[in-house]
Amino acid sequence: MTTSSQSALSWQDGVIPVSTRFDDPYFSKNDGLSETRHVFLSGNDLPARLIPGFHVAELGFGTGLNLLALSLITETPTRFTSFEAFPLPAADIARALDHFPQARAVADPFLAAWSQGQTKFQLGPIAVEIILGDARDTLTAWPHKADAWFLDGFSPAKNPELWSPEILTEVARHTTPNGSFATYTAAGHVRRALQDAGFEVTRRPGHGRKKHMSAGTLA
Repeated sequence: MTTSSQSALSWQDGVIPVSTRFDDPYFSKNDGLSETRHVFLSGNDLPARLIPGFHVAELGFGTGLNLLALSLITETPTRFTSFEAFPLPAADIARALDHFPQARAVADPFLAAWSQGQTKFQLGPIAVEIILGDARDTLTAWPHKADAWFLDGFSPAKNPELWSPEILTEVARHTTPNGSFATYTAAGHVRRALQDAGFEVTRRPGHGRKKHMSAGTLA
């Protein structure tokens, strides 16, 4: 996938992609795949909740690591929708995923589709759609609701637009009753905005050196 809006990159230690637009890495320096499992999968009680047709949505597709982590734990027909403003080219994604052999081992169908410009494709049992553009516009227009959200934009301090009360209200509006969210951030203003949007928010132990994360369900 190559677009005019792709995010510029630098590489830390040759393996960790860092957005020069947001001055933030695409995944944790302390084992991004383990963080994905701890924050987004366990934070949403997955795979225990997965049933046919379960719909996961995500803010911030990045390298697709969260999608691949999900694909490693399920054989259940699942939908996955991700909102991404600055898509990375397939070659950069492949280079980043080389850091995670488990994820890279199941990534070929995704990388093949992405390199051909496809934003809808099948990854094993998961029907994937990547919606490109500013989530402030694309999420508002999205006609569906998710059972679980991965809130994985760049840091709220670096990318405040993706953590605004308006965006998080839209997340709640596009969540099924008793649907859930999980995110690596425990920033107070994010938790308050999620509460104001209708979620019951809990602060949980974070991954690695990060003391806290946030998760919750739609009241």
